[in-house]
Amino acid sequence: MDIVRSPISTLNHIYEISGVEVGQHFYWQIGGFQVHAQVLITSWVVIAVLLGSATIAVRDPQTIPTGGQNFVEYILEFFRDLTRTQIGEEEYGPWVPFIGTLFLFIFVSNWSGALLPWGIIKLPHGELAAPTNDINTTVALALLTSVAYFYAGLAKKGLGYFGKYIKPTPILLPINILEDFTKPLSLSFRLSGNILADELVVAVPVSLVPSVVPIPVMFLGLFTSGIQALIFATLAAAYIGESMEGHH
Repeated sequence: MDIVRSPISTLNHIYEISGVEVGQHFYWQIGGFQVHAQVLITSWVVIAVLLGSATIAVRDPQTIPTGGQNFVEYILEFFRDLTRTQIGEEEYGPWVPFIGTLFLFIFVSNWSGALLPWGIIKLPHGELAAPTNDINTTVALALLTSVAYFYAGLAKKGLGYFGKYIKPTPILLPINILEDFTKPLSLSFRLSGNILADELVVAVPVSLVPSVVPIPVMFLGLFTSGIQALIFATLAAAYIGESMEGHH
């Protein structure tokens, strides 16, 4: 028997491995595509919360801000400072909405997994959870970040942007190319892994002890969820700034 696999059989074997899943999942069939319904449902809830909050916050702006408008302006100033620090004074302006949107989506998604009672909604298969504990969501956010920093570099320096791959020496070309692959991988796996771990850390004590005991653990999860959103947004801004050499 020939123990050497043909290239086609090897690819088929890899494809079968890629289809392995942990736990049960609920899917929708839309046209000829199979979509992960659990992630879509929770993502739409998060988007609805963000859009609703933004609509309420800006529906009656005042010259002298009070109450909720003060809070919204404080958040906006926080995003400006974060983006300015990583990208630079001259280039940061157009990137504030992108960095702010990334932070808010990840932050609300993370907190939704800890605060919203997703478990009361029964699905035919699987259960609802924070969108960011699914690797598909975090990979999509990481790829958006990659597209953003490539666009930023090309928009500022044109094709000369690709000259960075042979600096300071052409010998580093493979390593510099590999770096662009590791950035989105690092962003996606860090976020997804940490959020999934936080939810498991809370779920285990809740299932073993009375509900009052895990409350400190839940507060710790809320804190780390916010930190993960800040890390992702900061790294995204840093990568964009690096591509434009705006903060060196």
